[in-house]
Amino acid sequence: MNPTSELAGFRGRITPDAPLAPRTWFRSGGPADLLLIPNDLADLQTLLRQFQGDITVLGACSNIIIRDGGLPGAVVRLTRDFASITVEPDGIIAGAAALDMVVAEHAADAGLAGLEFLAGIPGSIGGAIVMNAGAYGSDIATVLDWAEIVTREGQIERLSTQDLHFAYRHSELPRNAIVTRARLHAKPADKTIIKTHIAEIKASREASQPIRARTGGSTFRNPDGHKAWQLIDQAGCRGLIIGGAQISEKHCNFMINHDNASSTDLETLGDTVRARVLAQSGIDLHWEIKRLGRTA
Repeated sequence: MNPTSELAGFRGRITPDAPLAPRTWFRSGGPADLLLIPNDLADLQTLLRQFQGDITVLGACSNIIIRDGGLPGAVVRLTRDFASITVEPDGIIAGAAALDMVVAEHAADAGLAGLEFLAGIPGSIGGAIVMNAGAYGSDIATVLDWAEIVTREGQIERLSTQDLHFAYRHSELPRNAIVTRARLHAKPADKTIIKTHIAEIKASREASQPIRARTGGSTFRNPDGHKAWQLIDQAGCRGLIIGGAQISEKHCNFMINHDNASSTDLETLGDTVRARVLAQSGIDLHWEIKRLGRTA
C-alpha cells in the first residue's frame, strides 16, 4: 500500500502498521494497516474523496474488540477539532471525538439537565450516535436534535433523529459515512441537582461495574424482557475464564482482560457464554461489543 499516492492534499498524520491495542480499553488486538488522523473537517473530506480502500472509524475504543490479525485498509481517528464542545441556551453541540462524560460535565456546568446519562457511557459522541448508546433511563435518540456526517464522497449532510431510524443500540447511517458532530437538546435546571445526579451515576458505575479493569462496555444487548447479566449468571458463567479473558465477578455482562488476554481469548469467551446461555435458557444473546478485523 502506498498511502501518499492515494491521499494527495491530505495534511494529517499517516502511520503505516500502527499498533491499536494500546488505544483499546481491552488492550488487545493487532495493528492497523494504515492509521489516518485528519487535521480538521476539510482534511477529512479530502481523505474520504481520495482514499479508495476500506475505512474503519475508531473513537474511544471502549466497546470494540480488534482481532489479533489487525484491521485492513485505513483506520481513521478523529481528534483535535472534532472534540470541541459548544454550550447553547438549550443544548450542546459536541464534536464526534468529545467524550460522553465530558459532554455531561459541560452541560452540568452550564446548568443544562437531561444529558446526565452520558456520564454512565464510556466512549465518545460519534460512537454513541452510531450505536444509539444509552444508560440510566435515557439514550441518544431521546436527546438528539441532529447529527452532521461526511459521506464517502466528501459531502457534509445534517441528519435528524428520524433520518437515523434509531432502534435499541442501533442507528442507520449512510454507508461509509462518518459522524463529525451533533446537537443534543437539554433544559435549564439547578446546577447542584444536575451535578448530584452525575455523582450518583458515577458512584453506581463504580459500585456495579469493573471500570478499573481492562474491560469494555456491556458485552451483550439486553434481550426483550430480560437482562443479559442475569441470563449469564443463571448459565453459570460468572467468573468464567478462557485463556487470559474472564467474565467479571462484579458484573457478568462485562468481560475483562484478566491475564494478558488475546482478542481471540475475549471473543472465544463471549461466544462460549452465548452458547451456554442458549443451552440453559433458549435465548440467543447478541453482541453489543463490535468485533472487527482479521483473525491471526
